[in-house]
Amino acid sequence: MYGDFMGNFRNKLIRFMYGRYGFDQLCFALLVVCFILMAINSVVRSPVIGIIMWIILAWMTFRSLSKNIYKRQKENEKFLKFWNFVKIKWSVIKTKGSITYRRIKDIKTHRYRKCPHCKAVLRLPKKRGRHAVDCPRCHKEFKVRVWM
Repeated sequence: MYGDFMGNFRNKLIRFMYGRYGFDQLCFALLVVCFILMAINSVVRSPVIGIIMWIILAWMTFRSLSKNIYKRQKENEKFLKFWNFVKIKWSVIKTKGSITYRRIKDIKTHRYRKCPHCKAVLRLPKKRGRHAVDCPRCHKEFKVRVWM
């Protein structure tokens, strides 16, 4: 009986959503923003944050139930263009030539420091204390202090 009800409900939902846009990356991002605002609002208790949350939820609902698929795809493309720019700008993966350094993976074994003379980023072994480092690019020596 329960399985029959769920199957029937599922079929009705599928028929209702036919021809509608649905959920995409922008809706997911709005959902994350809404949850963050909800967490902030649970501490701050601001009516302005509550109103912004409801506006975001209404916008998400409108987008996912919209039948104008072309406009929703264009909105999502604009969002993804912005989001990819932000991801590249703030990425922890730095690429130089064909070598990719993953700073987070190296955090247990290495530290990254800039040479004060040529501004090259150097990957140094993680040894606590003060060290004299010879830059391989400009061949000048400088002092480095590694705390942790």
